[in-house]
Amino acid sequence: MLTRTNAGRTDPAQLDEIKTLSGRLIEERRKRLRMTQGQLALKVGVGVRWLREIEAGNPKSTMENHMRCAFALGMSASNLFVPALFSENNIAIPFDMLVEDPAGIKSRCLECIADYCMEALSVRLGRPIVR
Repeated sequence: MLTRTNAGRTDPAQLDEIKTLSGRLIEERRKRLRMTQGQLALKVGVGVRWLREIEAGNPKSTMENHMRCAFALGMSASNLFVPALFSENNIAIPFDMLVEDPAGIKSRCLECIADYCMEALSVRLGRPIVR
């Protein structure tokens, strides 16, 4: 289901893609919580107009503002960094999966990282590690 795409993209294009995806995730989460743009803007400390720009993925928006919006909506950093990791490696990830099961994606990523660390430690120690 995951596919490699756009191998020749430049870093600014990737960042723009990440901001666009992040904005869509923020908007989707806000709507699911039945929160208005005005309510979220007030909670985050930005104007409604700027929140619209964040949700639209405006390239001039900062990742800090995206993170502030995500945290205000109860989203974790992984909701934004997992898509960034995929984008950086030119792997497409279905938007629906990010919206429907962000906790599952986060859990699987953490499991993979933990497994990798345990394997590396096992090699370094020269013996298997039992969990």
